[in-house]
Amino acid sequence: MSDRIYVKFYVDAVRSGLVADMGAERFQTLAVIASYMDANGRCFPSQETIAAALGIRRENANKRVKSLLAYKWRGRPVVTAERRRGRTEYTIDTEICFGMF
Repeated sequence: MSDRIYVKFYVDAVRSGLVADMGAERFQTLAVIASYMDANGRCFPSQETIAAALGIRRENANKRVKSLLAYKWRGRPVVTAERRRGRTEYTIDTEICFGMF
């Protein structure tokens, strides 16, 4: 048995046009953030962690995260963020494109 954790990606995210609409940078950023989420879509990766996973500077990761947070699919935010205890808690809408299993 493996200790690996998997994120599931909904095929409908491609077929519905979500991936094309959100663009490569937002999708790539979403995929990185989603890799840290729990079953409820919550996660706490730092901007440094996100930047390292994307292979970019922290300042550029910050711009990408802001763009992703502003993005809405059919009127719903894909990701929201809230500051808690000195860190940012991201919540991914697990009904839109990524979930846990």
